[in-house]
Amino acid sequence: MSSMTDIIFLLLIFFMLTASFVTPSGLPVNLPSSKASTIVMQKVSVTVTDDLQYFVNDRPSSAATLKNDLAAELQGSEEGVVVLHIDKNVPVENLVNVASAATELKAKVSIATRPE
Repeated sequence: MSSMTDIIFLLLIFFMLTASFVTPSGLPVNLPSSKASTIVMQKVSVTVTDDLQYFVNDRPSSAATLKNDLAAELQGSEEGVVVLHIDKNVPVENLVNVASAATELKAKVSIATRPE
């Protein structure tokens, strides 16, 4: 019986550790689908909703202050990774503006998608 509790305890620890690796965005965004969807460890999240509202790590932002907000979030990390949660109805120009602001700050850019 004690070996059974050891196994259950180890499984509990395993599930608690792996559950923290996936951090979903809390904002309602209809992500585009992709066949090759991988999970990236999320450092900074930029969300653009269907009505063109900008959020940096779930905090409201705007297109004008986006670069400053990203710089503030990326300054403490040695590896800058920005995950873009862009609604599929948002024009591509807005996606390019956000991605270029992140690359100017020497951050790696990844686009969040949902698997097909």
